[in-house]
Amino acid sequence: MSDSTPDQTSTTSQGGDVARLRTAVERHMPRGLADLAELVAIPSIADPQVVPPERCTEAALWVRDALRDLGIDSELVPTPDGTDAVIGYREGPAGSPTVLLYAHYDVQPPLDEAAWTTPPFELTERGGRLYGRGAADCKGNIVAHLTALRALRDEAEAAGTDGYPVTLRVVVEGSEEQGTGGLEQYLLAHPDELPADVVLVADAGNVAEGVPTLTTSLRGSADIDVEVRTLAGPLHSGQYGGAAPDPLGALIAMLASLRDGDGVVTVDGLDASGTWDGAQYDPETFRKDASILDGVEITGRGTVSDTLWARPALTVTGIDGPRVVGAVNAVQASARAHLNLRVPPGTDPAEAQDLLVAHLERRVPWGAHLKIDRDAPGKPFSARTDGPAFAVLGRALADAFGVDSTVTAGEGGSIPLCSVFQEVNPDAEIVLMGCEEPAALIHAPNESVSPHEIEKLALGEALFLTRLGAATA
Repeated sequence: MSDSTPDQTSTTSQGGDVARLRTAVERHMPRGLADLAELVAIPSIADPQVVPPERCTEAALWVRDALRDLGIDSELVPTPDGTDAVIGYREGPAGSPTVLLYAHYDVQPPLDEAAWTTPPFELTERGGRLYGRGAADCKGNIVAHLTALRALRDEAEAAGTDGYPVTLRVVVEGSEEQGTGGLEQYLLAHPDELPADVVLVADAGNVAEGVPTLTTSLRGSADIDVEVRTLAGPLHSGQYGGAAPDPLGALIAMLASLRDGDGVVTVDGLDASGTWDGAQYDPETFRKDASILDGVEITGRGTVSDTLWARPALTVTGIDGPRVVGAVNAVQASARAHLNLRVPPGTDPAEAQDLLVAHLERRVPWGAHLKIDRDAPGKPFSARTDGPAFAVLGRALADAFGVDSTVTAGEGGSIPLCSVFQEVNPDAEIVLMGCEEPAALIHAPNESVSPHEIEKLALGEALFLTRLGAATA
């Protein structure tokens, strides 16, 4: 990505606070990495079909106890989807702003464990990186929060005090990865419970390792499950094939209508022409980050940034059909697929979902029976970038990483909670950051994190909280 675009946050060094806090963060990093090993060892997947719910509770209790050790009054709060959020509070100096620190302790399933070079739930160092499910997304960010707070406790003790420079609220949830919306539902039902002036969402990352980045845009989501059924049961393809309607073939034809030859989304009525006017994602860097094979084209038209951050994306993330190995010569009775539709800010995800459903309904061949189940839509998010906290955070991260400026960028993923934070705290500055840079391979086998990213993120956060408190003292 370019680091010379006009939407960067310029920085100036603040002198001694950088060196002093850097020393404090370095002192606490060994404990932070030990914490990360303990957290990764807990397979906190919020799906009882994969892991017993007690493992998620174990992770929640771990986070609660770590926050209590830092003097932050914390409790487990049940949310409507059955998961627990850890919610903590610590009053700051009189008149100080309130900063909410967010992360999540739940993780994605490991997928194909055979594809992992080392065990997914055993933090393993290799080539300077730490491998394990959740190491970056999002347990590395929990560790960054804890390390920053420990450094600030050192500052307070050196000054003969026992607090933090701002009022702190901490929220670490347990169902972000499954998208069941427990914390979102809880906040909407209790809109006055977590007031904040600034919300730091530590569930994003840098455009490249060592390049401090604030994420200002997220796509929303509008997923559906599609089932096509044509027969009461499978039939011998020799006896019946050719006249018996093949539901898998019907589904494939329907899915093929959702994109054109360049890979641009072609859902009837859905705008796919948006442009991104911020930092640009260099195509060759993207090819490397995405591990695109030689000779394979990048899909979409326009810039990579347009495609990722300003336009809808539609991905077939799951399909039910017979496996190739052991396949039987039969016409199937039904076929099913899960479609992940992402939409940029400015697009209503519920309306986009309606358009997708209507598009498929118009293209069902042979009178096949169609069933569509909708996931709850998640709203896209666009952050304010003109507030004082945004500028202070940009300077703090740049000083922590030892560079001139902090980059702002979009993110193609979805975090519906950000829109809920925006709804319940309409005047708050909400910013995303984190340790999940491209090499982390989040959601994939061999997820990893750079310990340097955790360390610098923790330093940047400690600098931010210190400077924000000083500015309002």
